[in-house]
Amino acid sequence: MPTQHRAIQSRQALLRSAAEAFTEKGVPASGMVDISRRARLSKGALYFHFASKEDLTFAVRDEALGALRILEDELARAPHPAPTAVRDFAVGLLGRVDTDVVVRAGLQLRPETAPGIAEPELQQRWFALFLEKITADQAAGKLPSGDDPRRSARLLTALVVGLLHLGQEDRTWWEKDVVTDLWAQLLPSGAETVPGPVPEPAH
Repeated sequence: MPTQHRAIQSRQALLRSAAEAFTEKGVPASGMVDISRRARLSKGALYFHFASKEDLTFAVRDEALGALRILEDELARAPHPAPTAVRDFAVGLLGRVDTDVVVRAGLQLRPETAPGIAEPELQQRWFALFLEKITADQAAGKLPSGDDPRRSARLLTALVVGLLHLGQEDRTWWEKDVVTDLWAQLLPSGAETVPGPVPEPAH
């Protein structure tokens, strides 16, 4: 196996192991020795990639935000009107959070348990994203121009953020059927097409 490929695999294994430890025990109780053992790698291999637990914690967060940015970019380019596009975004996001422990752990990190980590401010981030999409759709004639875009953006943000938080206690809230059924009840105009299967996380 080429050295570079092996190094990439080792780094991903360490990120997954750290994420598993963080979700099970929290960041403060997760030790570097335990993380390296979970990954079946030596401490030397761990410190080759990450100089400290703080570096490892930031790497988990960065990996999660990177996955999130891909989904956000897909939403911004989506040809469907905002209600449908945001529903598809929610299905993709929650499916990824459910199946990818690195994304799940990274989005749950908070300053009180991981010093130095800033709040992701997902509400503000998604409100701005949804508002931009709605405004563009209205200008393109995909949505009624008389509707208040800020009101619609607030509703969509509340739906996505609410489902994300509810699923942390009961992961059935992240299931595709639950999300699409909720959209069909609250936003019939956003239920014309059902998105395809959620892609498996990259290994």
